[in-house]
Amino acid sequence: MSKASNGLSAGAGQADVTPAMGIQIGGDVGRYRPVEEIRDHLFVRALVLQSGGATACIITTDLISISDRHATLMRKWVSEYLGIPREAIMVHASQSHSAPGIGNEMLSDDFPLPADLWWVRGADDRYNEPFYQGLKEAVTQARSSLQPVTLRAVRGIDGRVSFNRRFILRNGTHRGQPGRCDPEILRPEGPADPEVSVAVFSAIGGSASGGEDKAGKTVAALLHHTCHPAHGYPQRWISADWPGFWSQAVRRHFGGSCVALVLNGFCGNILHANPLDADFRSNIYLMGDKLMETTRRILPDLKPLDGTPLVCKSRSLPIPLRKLSAAEIERAQKLIKDNPNPMWTDATKTNIKWDWVYALATLDLAAKQKKRNILDYEVQVIRIGELAVVGCPGEPFVEAQLEIKTASPAKQTFAAHMCNGGTSGYVPTRLAFTYGGYETRVANWSCLDENALEQATSTAKEILRDLYK
Repeated sequence: MSKASNGLSAGAGQADVTPAMGIQIGGDVGRYRPVEEIRDHLFVRALVLQSGGATACIITTDLISISDRHATLMRKWVSEYLGIPREAIMVHASQSHSAPGIGNEMLSDDFPLPADLWWVRGADDRYNEPFYQGLKEAVTQARSSLQPVTLRAVRGIDGRVSFNRRFILRNGTHRGQPGRCDPEILRPEGPADPEVSVAVFSAIGGSASGGEDKAGKTVAALLHHTCHPAHGYPQRWISADWPGFWSQAVRRHFGGSCVALVLNGFCGNILHANPLDADFRSNIYLMGDKLMETTRRILPDLKPLDGTPLVCKSRSLPIPLRKLSAAEIERAQKLIKDNPNPMWTDATKTNIKWDWVYALATLDLAAKQKKRNILDYEVQVIRIGELAVVGCPGEPFVEAQLEIKTASPAKQTFAAHMCNGGTSGYVPTRLAFTYGGYETRVANWSCLDENALEQATSTAKEILRDLYK
């Protein structure tokens, strides 16, 4: 690679990774979801940054998830191709529930399962090769387009599109995603994060306004909001959901070859549905339109940020796996013994009862715990001068993001979930564990100790303090 200047340089690229018909769509438990329709295309996008001899790479994907194993493989390739350390590479999945994943998240690769039930594991290996081709194409484009840039950023608020999905009822119990205006609702269990943020990397001499840049001087835009992209669940069509709509709208707004990368925040307990509003409506396009409306409103207020220094740091936390009791394991063994074949909910045999899949996941998790009762959970921070990007694996709850942003010494902080792997699954608050609910039900996709979120939050704050001394 060419030697970086003392200032900030950036290059960006993207590649279409829309799956072929018949590929399994992720984002559900025990449901066969082959692709039957393409609503909008999926992309992998890459942003390569250089400053003062340091290089970093941020990769965003319109996928449901990327397993830890595949995230490691992706970062290994990028590390060798760009000649940079692993901690300088962030791989992020937006978590669209209308997209496939790379690598299995529901059941381990080696967990015994009948060959015709391969899709219960969560992913489709046929999709791996075309995705990796797209990944390499996007990173290659980004590397070859490196040029000196300025950095500007702005934040706005939009409380119309994302909401905490966990509620406390009047009897003191919890209910996830309750019915519209259910009179038993007392309050939301926790907050949401209404921030809509944009960071723009403009070529030196490019447009200084927030308007269209037909000369192609806007190299990249880094976008941040927080919400589960779950509008397409459980349909059999492909969509990048609101992150894809927003990305494409920002690309059209700036024109030229601008690549707009979306970092989805800690949305483990955040959804697009608002059960407190009797007239509320949401779909991919309505949500995308509202986010873009807010984006156009705030872009004229873009303010310069110092884009240097460029420093990357990560720390791997050895977090214990959730304890499975002997009774839980025995119940799972009995259910599978009594029902050796899937407990189908439909005559077409495309949807399995969750209890059957949870039983398999319990036995899978128990086998993992015998081998190693620890999961390495990596907290990563990329400092781009006065802009900080924090990445955590899995699906942390939004409370952690808000605490990190409140404590951050950076002028602007983007926190992203599903970074560098998603095998850890949900990472709830300690309060959520006391109430229970889907996100806390122990399985491969909710397997970490109850202290995990606090540990990750504390570590992110420590790294930020170190990088901004």
